[in-house]
Amino acid sequence: MPGGRLTQQERQQIALGLADSQPYAEIARRLDRPTSTVTREVMRNGGPTGYRADLAHLATERRTRRRGPAATRAVESVPPPHGRDARAVAEYEETFTTVLMATGLNRMASRVLTCLFTSDAGSCTASELARRLQVSPASISKAITFLESQSLVRRERDERRRDRYVVDDGLFYQATIASARANDQLVETARQGAALLGPDSPAAARLENIARFLDFISESIIRAAEQARQVLHTSPGQSGQAASRS
Repeated sequence: MPGGRLTQQERQQIALGLADSQPYAEIARRLDRPTSTVTREVMRNGGPTGYRADLAHLATERRTRRRGPAATRAVESVPPPHGRDARAVAEYEETFTTVLMATGLNRMASRVLTCLFTSDAGSCTASELARRLQVSPASISKAITFLESQSLVRRERDERRRDRYVVDDGLFYQATIASARANDQLVETARQGAALLGPDSPAAARLENIARFLDFISESIIRAAEQARQVLHTSPGQSGQAASRS
């Protein structure tokens, strides 16, 4: 399997594959590349509908010039725990970051969340995050503020009275509920508009249908999250045993 960076010709083949609605796995097979490489390439360069081979190639060259050899040395200098391949982990973290960005998170918030999810402790201080991501403390502070507002991380004090930023199973449940509840104000506003515009008008009917749709989706998500909450508190082995019994 070829290594190294994607060539401009490979990026053109990716663009052609996307235009033909081919899945990432099929595009990767034709290039003899890992699927994660294609996924990461597309998601960090406009997504499946906005990917342009020439622009992606120029953007990669600019990022390479900015990073230089120091970034490679930094990855190699970090001792990989549990015998992990440091380069493979770095590539996975980049893929995870780009997938999080596709959900609407900005890049720094996605990088911080990836760092927390892939750390064995599930928590880091601001200085640990800044050192690992090689960014300023101000960048970390801004990302954490946003992630806290979305219930995606929580803050706690350690024995040295330092703030630690934590991701855990309960937070993932809470973030799902918060996301579902974010529609409540839109539902209420749509229904206000329906009442204002008159019950017999097409505009009022449209707004009421939107409100009913979002209300149903939100309640379905909350109900499903409540039913699936126990999955977050069981090991993969236990989860499989429970599924086989049912």
